[in-house]
Amino acid sequence: MTPRTVRTALMGRSGELGRLLSVLDAAEGGLAGVALVGGDAGIGKTRLVNEVRDLAEERGFTVLAGQCAELGDALPYLPLVDALRGLAEPDASGGDALAAWPALRRLLPGAAPDAAGAATGALAQQQLFGSVLGLLACLAERRPVLLVFEDLHWADRSTRDLLVFLTRMLQRERVALIGTYRTDDLHRRHPLRPVLAELQRLPLVGTIELPPLGDDDLARHLADVDGASRQPVSVTDDVIGQVVERAGGNPFFAEELLTAAATCGGVPGSLSDLLLSRVEALSDQARHVLRVAAVAGHSVDHDMLADAAGLGEVALDDALREIVSRGLLTAGRYGYAFRHALLQETVYDDLLPGERTRLHGAFARLLAARGAPAAELAHHYQAGHDLPGALRASVEAGRIAAGVGAPAEAHRHLDRALEIWEHVPDAERLTGTSAVRVALSSAAAAADAGEYRRAVAQIRRLLPALGDPLLISEANERLAYYLSDSDLGSGMVEAARAAVDALPADEPTPLLARALATHARTMFTTSATAVRDLATRALDVARAVGARDAEVSALISLAIVEEATGTIERVVELLDLAAATGSDDLSVHLRATFHTARVRYEHGELEAAARLAGAGNELAARSGLTWSTYGTDLRFLSFLIRYAAGDWDEAERIAAGFGVRVGTLAAAHLSSFALFIEVGRGSDAADERLSWLRPFWRPDERGGAADSLVTYMAGGLAAEQALWRGDPETALRHVTAVTDALDPFDPGLIRICATGLWALAEGAAPDDAHERADDLIERARWAAANGPYGPREELGPEGVAWLRRAEAEWHRVRGTAEPRVWREAAEAFGFGFVYEEARCRWRLAESLLDAGEREAARAEWSHAVETAERLAAAPLREALETLGRRAGFTEPSRPAAADADAEGGLEALTAREREVLEHVAAGLSNREIGSLLYISQKTVSVHVSNILAKLGVASRTQAAAVAHGRRAAAGG
Repeated sequence: MTPRTVRTALMGRSGELGRLLSVLDAAEGGLAGVALVGGDAGIGKTRLVNEVRDLAEERGFTVLAGQCAELGDALPYLPLVDALRGLAEPDASGGDALAAWPALRRLLPGAAPDAAGAATGALAQQQLFGSVLGLLACLAERRPVLLVFEDLHWADRSTRDLLVFLTRMLQRERVALIGTYRTDDLHRRHPLRPVLAELQRLPLVGTIELPPLGDDDLARHLADVDGASRQPVSVTDDVIGQVVERAGGNPFFAEELLTAAATCGGVPGSLSDLLLSRVEALSDQARHVLRVAAVAGHSVDHDMLADAAGLGEVALDDALREIVSRGLLTAGRYGYAFRHALLQETVYDDLLPGERTRLHGAFARLLAARGAPAAELAHHYQAGHDLPGALRASVEAGRIAAGVGAPAEAHRHLDRALEIWEHVPDAERLTGTSAVRVALSSAAAAADAGEYRRAVAQIRRLLPALGDPLLISEANERLAYYLSDSDLGSGMVEAARAAVDALPADEPTPLLARALATHARTMFTTSATAVRDLATRALDVARAVGARDAEVSALISLAIVEEATGTIERVVELLDLAAATGSDDLSVHLRATFHTARVRYEHGELEAAARLAGAGNELAARSGLTWSTYGTDLRFLSFLIRYAAGDWDEAERIAAGFGVRVGTLAAAHLSSFALFIEVGRGSDAADERLSWLRPFWRPDERGGAADSLVTYMAGGLAAEQALWRGDPETALRHVTAVTDALDPFDPGLIRICATGLWALAEGAAPDDAHERADDLIERARWAAANGPYGPREELGPEGVAWLRRAEAEWHRVRGTAEPRVWREAAEAFGFGFVYEEARCRWRLAESLLDAGEREAARAEWSHAVETAERLAAAPLREALETLGRRAGFTEPSRPAAADADAEGGLEALTAREREVLEHVAAGLSNREIGSLLYISQKTVSVHVSNILAKLGVASRTQAAAVAHGRRAAAGG
């Protein structure tokens, strides 16, 4: 009999299909999108997504698809591996792109073992996530990409984390991501529930829940199925009507009912009974083969099924032909898959307990002989009640999961091993390790997965049973490290001290070096002297025994203390040593590189900082760690260096990778740096970015405490934006929010106080401006003179420059701003901070003009104008134009060739751009132009930017001059 499982036209889903196709449209246009498709089992999620996949392929998309499986979180990244497998085929398009990402190649079946020194745990996960993002971006440069993850209700923790990461990070890539999940499986505590709740808050994400099909649509669907099945006799309309009435709008249930009605003449009472009735109709051999296949899972390899079923080739082929002909299994390239997961679940649940145990044991033995993944072996051994096999496989699965960047799954496997450890004789010999080692590895995996409470609890349970001083030291050192990396409260100092005290002080070992280095880290908030003493001891021991990781960590700790209490020369010396020493631990190496580059940047050595940050970024990119903690830090540092040095086009290019639609704190940190360039250039994009950052900056809008870094960045730059827009009162409110959030010794306070003084000088708080100005300048002076451990030995050149700026603004509030104070501020920024030097020269020109020194004022004004034009710093340029008009200064001379280029650029303008230029030349603002032309202010801003670029000019004034010149020429 021909099965009724043929592909038919999609019925009743035009709205849902249209929404998914709009995600493809957006991806083609350069805007990434995510769609989450939910619905009951059998409602048609896979059918809908298959339609989208076919249409995407017709449109030239690269389509990658993977499916989760119900293996109890045993196999990490299963849908990702499934999706990548197609790229790994010898003739696959995009295979060369996959070859560039070793972290992804390690996931594939048959991959070579990890190289020595490969990242593990959290770092490996960061590397893997960065590699997935990099691969998608690389593929999307060639053609749009559709990535599909099906059955997310079965996804492991690491796959769920990857889904969240991609949804957060994908912005302007030509990538569409579709995930499906069963709504009827999501009980109140299902782990996918909070993930969906988190993702559904993002505008990038669209949620589509498939309702039951309407009666008419379902009837047409069944008629199509019956007509396409090539049955000799079609079912009657009455039978279809009965099926529609019973099916409740569920296409899979309806198709099964239709088949039962056509073959059995009756309709069973439930879906389970219905499916089992079809199984019972098979021959004994076919029924046995189907039950064996159900134990394997949703799909099974032909050779594996043959061995597990224990039938001869002819008998197996006959059984499989019968099963496939009845539409219970579908045949693929390498094996067979159940037509629907519900069918596999029903057959599996119908097995007797002894039958299920025996078949799982058989699969475990067969898989072991074939070298199958340890995680899959552990699943079958556990279900087959083979505890020694389950223990050995679980320990190995935990090790492998940590190596591929799946720490949550590593923790779960190792915890399961610990649960059965006492029930397995000679467990140490069997596994080649001890229960203590497994517990320490399990705690490390939990910490890497962000589950610090689990890690800390596991170590604390372990400690009372330890008698070996080495293990006592190691466990306490790890406990101190996890406590210092989390917010779990007290105990880290005591644990770190216990780690050191458990070891002989006169016997240098790598463990002692690490314990001392960790103890130094725990003392940062307590005593600079203690940090210096402990880090110095750690450094001596580490060098004596060749423990490079501990040596680098100790050098960085010494540098951080020295930065607050000592000389800059000593800080640079220590960090240069840390960077030169290197480390087998990539995270330690990147940490050293970042801090070395950061200190050089903060002390005015911009070229050296740029070289170091560039090298660090290259290493992060090669290692797939662009999105790791220090990979991210190095990117924003590279941006700051370019911004300060006046290379704003390159800075803007880097900032284009800082996502606007942020939802995590790490993404918010990175995003906030882009405000420097957006506010500096007067871009309307800053408004959208600030709105996304607001929940991390305004605690009353999301609950909890504001993040100090985002508050400093977003609040400070929102204040500058308000000042450029002529709103000093709003600027002062932003400044107050920032000063309330920062520690009094934070050097960033100096810049914020200078901004607040600017607001006061522009007329904010007129009733008590002098008192508030005095308070702000005292705060700035105190932060400049004091650090977290007491008086500062030295303040870097940028800090000194901002203090000079704050002093000058204070004089402006007081009405005593002589040219001298602004000249000192401008010269202080002369170490290479181009934009801030120009802003100070603007004020210096203003002060000189007030003092009657017109020629000197004009020289400073011209210098500032040239910088503002080169940077395309529109707000500063407009402020300088205002000052120039007041003073009667003319525009700095432009070469004749530049004028000719600008005149020629008029020919490149579109009709709309010419219209906008006419209004610009008439002196209208963007808002006024938008009102006249019935377009948004933001659209006007885009047109103006395009006009300036095509004309090769840097300001609206120059663009207007070109327009006036053309009209004059035409009139003559």
